[in-house]
Amino acid sequence: MKKPDSYKRYCKSLCLKNDDKLIDEYKKVHAAGAAWPEITQGMLDVGIIDMEIYLTKNQLFMIMDTVTDFDHDKAMTELATKPRQSEWEAHVARFQNTSADASADEKWQLMERIYKLGL
Repeated sequence: MKKPDSYKRYCKSLCLKNDDKLIDEYKKVHAAGAAWPEITQGMLDVGIIDMEIYLTKNQLFMIMDTVTDFDHDKAMTELATKPRQSEWEAHVARFQNTSADASADEKWQLMERIYKLGL
């Protein structure tokens, strides 16, 4: 899917458990084609048009691009009800420094943009 010229961007962070073996497993779960198709479809359904996750040590950084009329709170509430979403959250919780029953929105903390190169 080609990203449209106009979209909203959200950046989020999450800490993984500081365990090299778990971090390697987490990377495998997120390798190309490894994410469950229901999870990817659920994100698309709520208006997430692109997502990237970066890792440094045990800190994750997510860039989430969405449709322009995206309502973050509403979309995250809806996403939590999508097929296999709670199962996915339980599956990846073993890698994360969060509660096993936390939703994706509770785990991934929105970041505040404090600088933008104004080109």
